[in-house]
Amino acid sequence: MNRDYFLQTKRIGFSKWTDADPALARQLRGDPDVTRLICASGRFTPQEIADRLVREIDHDRRFSVQYWPVFELNGGGFMGCCGLRPYKSGERAYELGFHLRKRYWGMGYATEGAAAVIRYAFHVLKAETLYAGHHPENAGSEKVLKKLGFRYVGTEFYGPTGLEHPLYELKSSFMIDK
Repeated sequence: MNRDYFLQTKRIGFSKWTDADPALARQLRGDPDVTRLICASGRFTPQEIADRLVREIDHDRRFSVQYWPVFELNGGGFMGCCGLRPYKSGERAYELGFHLRKRYWGMGYATEGAAAVIRYAFHVLKAETLYAGHHPENAGSEKVLKKLGFRYVGTEFYGPTGLEHPLYELKSSFMIDK
């Protein structure tokens, strides 16, 4: 897959969602292994997938962030997404998120990608605080967030699942030397 990358790690290339990406969006958001802990039904409808793609493109246009599509640098395979969303209006705060396709689980890609996004948020976007959450049953995401230095601060209602999710934060002051 031939993509332009605006951000790279040792193994991952970060691109941007475009109007040409419905098939990639369906690969990710149409996979129940990926979505079972993201929405209450465990599955997104084709319309919800299309709407999510439009929303990601709009976030890039309006805020210069999105949950960017990520690809293997060695081979170009579509891995999923990892990125940012605005978290609190009027503040330099973002929500960090990552959703990887199952074949990329357990290989350190979430940690590697999220670490690059954290550096980007604090050094390029000059974010002050990052927030992240996960489904209460997603121990893997909890482990990644703690490894990255996020601190548990409570719970927050997450509408798509209808549940209270653990909420974590990471302050820019934590990243001064990183």
